[in-house]
Amino acid sequence: MKNRKLLYLAFALVALIQLAVPFQMIYGHEDVLNNGVKFKFKTQPVDPNDALRGKYIYLRYDAERVGMTNPKAWNSNDQIFARIGVNAAGYAKVISISKTAPADNSSYLKAKINYLPYEKGDHVVTLEFPFDRFYMNENKAPQAESIYRNATVETAKNQSTTYALVAVKNGEAVIQDVKINEVSIKELAKKHNNAATD
Repeated sequence: MKNRKLLYLAFALVALIQLAVPFQMIYGHEDVLNNGVKFKFKTQPVDPNDALRGKYIYLRYDAERVGMTNPKAWNSNDQIFARIGVNAAGYAKVISISKTAPADNSSYLKAKINYLPYEKGDHVVTLEFPFDRFYMNENKAPQAESIYRNATVETAKNQSTTYALVAVKNGEAVIQDVKINEVSIKELAKKHNNAATD
């Protein structure tokens, strides 16, 4: 009887731990969204065949390419801390990268080095941000993918502006929205869906 009580207690404890992990993740996600500093990360055109993977839109960013004087001091896949600022147009940019988190109150995020230059004269490294997917309702995702693909083509021609609104706090980053010409892609997909059913 005593063994059975211990077994039930152990089972309850394991169940509580398993429930605590997702709650902690949700709380952390919401904390970054509600209390993080918001940045506009301008997106790059993507391969139309690669933009939508299931329920999310795959995103790449202008800010991922960073110029530096000492690219050989880094290695591919190095985990880094990228200090974030804003350029003259109001979009996020990487001010500097380091191997440790900034000691001041500046905004930064955790990333990794994705690509290092092979040519001696090239001083641009490519980073991989941890927020390259924007998840959507599966019913709206196909319309959003089509709208986003067309907008990124127009962005390449300077006829449209697409960016992800990203909240950043203590190295963590969460995408709040993707906007095309200042309109949420969720709203655009909803209008597209309503027009298709009329």
